Amino acid sequence: MAKYLYIVKTQIIKSLTYEFNVYGNILMQTIIMITSAYFWKALYRNQSVVGGVDEQSMLTYIIISSALSVLMFTNVERRIEQSVVKGTVATDMMKPVSLFGVYFAEDIGSIIALLFQNMLPILLIGGLLIKIPGMADIHDLPLFILSVILSFLINWLIAALFGMLAFTAVNIDALIQVKKHLLRLLSGSIIPIWFFPEGVANVLKALPFVYIYQLPLSIYIGRGDRAEQIAQMQIQFLWLIVLFALFFAIHHRVTRKVMVQGG
Repeated sequence: MAKYLYIVKTQIIKSLTYEFNVYGNILMQTIIMITSAYFWKALYRNQSVVGGVDEQSMLTYIIISSALSVLMFTNVERRIEQSVVKGTVATDMMKPVSLFGVYFAEDIGSIIALLFQNMLPILLIGGLLIKIPGMADIHDLPLFILSVILSFLINWLIAALFGMLAFTAVNIDALIQVKKHLLRLLSGSIIPIWFFPEGVANVLKALPFVYIYQLPLSIYIGRGDRAEQIAQMQIQFLWLIVLFALFFAIHHRVTRKVMVQGG
C-alpha cells in the first residue's frame, strides 16, 4: 500500500505543476456550464416544471454535473496506449507492483489535485454566475457521497476496459475522444435521461452509464424518494461487481497474451 500512496503523492505534485492545463480546463468547463444554464433557462421560460424537475433544481444539476466531471477524470486509457506504443508493457507487468494498481493510484493523485485546482473554482464560478448549488436535502449527503464513489469506480473500470483495446488496436487516441463525449451524453451529464424518448430512456437505464452521473445528480437535487434512490444504488453496486468481474477476466486474458508475445 505504501508504494501506491507514494505514487498518489507523486502524481499530486506532478499535477500541481501544470498550471496552463488547469486554467484551460476551468475555462472549458465554465463555458459548457454557462451555455448549458442558458439553454435550460430558455427551456423553462414558459414552464415551471419539466420532467418532474423545476428550473432551479435543473440549474443546480448543471453546476454539480460540471463539478463531478472533475472527479470522473481518468488517464488509464492513455497510459495503457503509451505503454503499448513504447513497447514497455511487458516489462511494466514484471515490476513488483500491479500495473493497473499504478494507473489507479495515478488517477487518484490527479483527482485530489483537481479537487482544489478545478472543482472548487467551478463551484465558485457557478455559484456567482448562475446560482448557489444547494443540496435539496442535506440528509441525503451520505447517499450522495457513496453514490459518487461508486460512480467513479464504474467510470474508471469502463475506462480501463476501453483502454485494453490498445493491446489489439495500438492507437486508440481518436476512440478515447469519442468514448469520452459519448459517455457524457449517455450518462445524463449534459441532458438527463428523463428528457429522452421513453424507448431510448429504457434502453439507457439498462446500461451502466446513467449510474456515473445521473444517479448521484438525481440524489443531490432530490428527484425521487429515498426508497427509489436506494434501489437505484443497489443496481449501481451490481454494475460495479459486473464490471469488476469483466475487468479481471479480460485483464487475465490480456496479460497472458502479452507474456506469450513478449516471451
